[in-house]
Parts: sequence; C-alpha cells; structure tokens
Amino acid sequence: MERQRRTALAGGIILIALGVMFLAGQIVPELSRWLRIEYSWPLWVIGWGVFLFILGLLTGAPGLAVPACIVGGIGGLLYWQNATGNWDSWAYAWPLIPGFIGVGTLLMGILGEKPRESITGGLWMMFISLILFFVFGSVFGGLGLFGPYWPVLLIGLGVVVLLRSFIGRR
Repeated sequence: MERQRRTALAGGIILIALGVMFLAGQIVPELSRWLRIEYSWPLWVIGWGVFLFILGLLTGAPGLAVPACIVGGIGGLLYWQNATGNWDSWAYAWPLIPGFIGVGTLLMGILGEKPRESITGGLWMMFISLILFFVFGSVFGGLGLFGPYWPVLLIGLGVVVLLRSFIGRR
C-alpha cells in the first residue's frame, strides 16, 4: 500500500511539473527564446533525469534511480551528439542504454534496495554494455579501437560468462 502511495505521489508531481513547464511556455512565449531551447534541449532531458532521481530520494523510492539514469544518460548522449553533430553515432551508441540501467541499478543498491543483488547486477550490466559499445563501435566504424580484432571482445565476454556460471554454482 505504501509503495502504491509513493508511486502515485511521484506520478502526480511529475505531471504537475510538466504542466507548469508547458503553461509557462504558453503564458510567456519569450521564455523559449530566452532559454534558447533549440540549442539547449538535451539539457532539459538531463534535467528530467536529475528531477526523477531527486524525486526518488524525496519519496523514498530508490527504484526511480533506474529510469532517472536512463533519461539522464540518453540526455547526455543527445547533448554530445547535438554539440558535435555526430548523429550517426546512434549506430553504435545504443548499447550504452543497458549501461544506464546498470548505473541506476547500482545507485538503487547504494540507496538501500536489495544492496548486494542491485550492486552486482548493476556492475554486470555496465560491463556488458561497455563490451557491446566497443563491439558495435568497431563494427560500424565509429570507434576503430579494435579494428578487425573486435571479435576478441566477444570471446572475452563469453569467457567471463562461462567463468561466472561456474563460480556462481558454488
């Protein structure tokens, strides 16, 4: 019951904040020119991620760290792409999204929700995400770190998965 109340509280606050933001844009049209939304829009996405994280802290819902990190991480990617004009990087940057989930899960564990499982799972998600990022970056030419040797990353990931399965059974 308490969890439903917190979820409703978080949802209500998010809807009110969105409404206030859009109403301010309707009442004061110069606001969008002053904020230069056409250039700073990725910062708004990052800001919503920060807002979700703070909301999770205030309502005692550490699980909100996961969507907060997803939104904030995607906002960071969009900021970098907007600043550099490298929109083609989406071809290999999307594997970072599970890493954002991993960061959120790690933070959720640090904040007290199933600490051992959350921290371990978060680190594992971040590790897999980085490996996939380097693989896709090498395949689609964005990173070129490993050149034709990117399959070595997949072999290494497979070895880690196998070792983890044997260690986990003990």
